[in-house]
Amino acid sequence: MRICRRSARISLVLTLALGTIPAVEAQTVAGSPPSSPPADARAKAASEGNAAVERLKQAVSAQKGRATPGPGPSVQPSAELRRRAFDAVRRHAASPQMDARARAAFATGQAGLEAEREAMAAKLGQALGLSAPDMAAVAGAAAPNAVKGWVPVLFASSSMPIPTLRAYAAQLERVGGVLAFRGMPGGLTRVGPMAKLSAEILRIDPGCSGPACVMRSVQLIVDPIVFRLGGVTRVPALAMIPGDPTQPYCERDAASPPIARIVFGDASLSGLLEEYARLGGKEEVRDAQTRLGAR
Repeated sequence: MRICRRSARISLVLTLALGTIPAVEAQTVAGSPPSSPPADARAKAASEGNAAVERLKQAVSAQKGRATPGPGPSVQPSAELRRRAFDAVRRHAASPQMDARARAAFATGQAGLEAEREAMAAKLGQALGLSAPDMAAVAGAAAPNAVKGWVPVLFASSSMPIPTLRAYAAQLERVGGVLAFRGMPGGLTRVGPMAKLSAEILRIDPGCSGPACVMRSVQLIVDPIVFRLGGVTRVPALAMIPGDPTQPYCERDAASPPIARIVFGDASLSGLLEEYARLGGKEEVRDAQTRLGAR
């Protein structure tokens, strides 16, 4: 009987399938989890665990029984050593000189502390108005300042050209002079225009702007009283004033000499000083001329 090609293929597939069954069973047996240990192994493990727990308990009990050392010395001094130490302390003689010095230092410190406390209490009482002020201290504080010299005061106006005012400021800086104005541009209630004018006059670099600009060390004052006392009716004008013209009038010396003379004229500071000296004020302008002439 002839076997067709399809039947041969089916037979081959069945043969291969039957041959793989033992291999699969072997793999399943090999991959299966191990069987549970025997009873004697479990008993042995339990006995070893119990022995380990007992040893741990014994170690903890032994550690608790030991005495914990304190922070002090572990060795206590003997009775003989303590007796010798107390005998040495009793034999130590006190020094009268040291005792006297200590008592004197203590007394000095107490006295100084008491004096300082009284002084502070007195000052506090004077500050609060609870006690009379120290008249000697008040008289010393209110003593008038001695005239240190003659200060050039240049009378100017905000209507003058800015270059002219800048030139005067540069010359006044060298002699320690003051630039005086009768009033402020825009009135006394407006400070902005005067502040702008002052910056334009005192700024060393005319092209600089802002708060970082370097200014000349010249005092500018707005003082209509000094204009009236000097009889200044036109500017520029120069006067030599004793003391500090920038001080408040209540702090100036009432016995200081008044303004002796005024020089008018549109001239440089050196020319105004020469004219002042020619009119009889050589002593007053000598220092300013010396500093202005020094290069």
